[in-house]
Amino acid sequence: MALALLVPGGTGQLGSELVARSGDHQVRAPGSAELDITNAGAVIEAVKALVEGANGHSPVVLNMAAYTAVDAAETDTTRAFAVNADGPRLLAAACSAHGVPLVQVSTDYVFAGDGERPYPEDERAAPRSVYGATKAAGEEAVLGSGARAWVVRTGWVYGAYGANFVKTMARLAASHDTVSVVDDQRGAPTWTGDLAAGLLELAGRVVGEDPPAAKVLHATGAGETTWFEFAGAVFTELGLDPARVRPCKTDEFPRPAPRPTYSVLSDAAWRASGLTPLRPWREALTQAFAEDADAYRPA
Repeated sequence: MALALLVPGGTGQLGSELVARSGDHQVRAPGSAELDITNAGAVIEAVKALVEGANGHSPVVLNMAAYTAVDAAETDTTRAFAVNADGPRLLAAACSAHGVPLVQVSTDYVFAGDGERPYPEDERAAPRSVYGATKAAGEEAVLGSGARAWVVRTGWVYGAYGANFVKTMARLAASHDTVSVVDDQRGAPTWTGDLAAGLLELAGRVVGEDPPAAKVLHATGAGETTWFEFAGAVFTELGLDPARVRPCKTDEFPRPAPRPTYSVLSDAAWRASGLTPLRPWREALTQAFAEDADAYRPA
């Protein structure tokens, strides 16, 4: 099914990947400088233009615009709430008015991060950081808007575009003999290549006759690991000795915003909806390097 996609935040690492994989779909993927989702007038005009310019394609909004500076959000609260909560609310209202489905990308940070099993989709949000609170508020705004809306939570995202953990490890490997990485936080690394493909599949479903009944879905790489083990895998893909990565504890590197100790997400609703599960995280990392190895190495 040919789609007409509006992708706010489309110049970020996930949006750029989605555009690169969009095939025959019609895509407008503005960055924040082109479309400020906190500007009601701009949002209304963008959704209206999406509908009017669809040219027989099925319109869908995939919102990837977000304030993602987790530590800065602890003090820049007003701006973080404006982008992560008010922006999705405005998008949802415009989508509702025009009958356009909305997919809101969210995060594992909406949970407390103190669990011991993968968080189910219906787990109560209990964010411990301002960033997590703003994203949880954005979820509530979208799901309570009356729009045909879905929330997709993900986490530990990396890809060929933008800054991310994999690129940071590659840069540090080039300048340090050893690198210390925390081994007491667990999650599921998620390659943008697989996540973008999953979101495109979901977008096709929400305009069809059999949209997912679950309004909240989780999409991450399969399995789980620690940042320390993830870093070792990155070194291996770089052709370097993973023993150069040394384990450390979170409290050795205090940050303004608390990090989840455990942020693995269950993808039960994603699978139950008939959507293609994302591949195991380690397999995806190998594929990411096979497709775009130079993108992960420092210039």
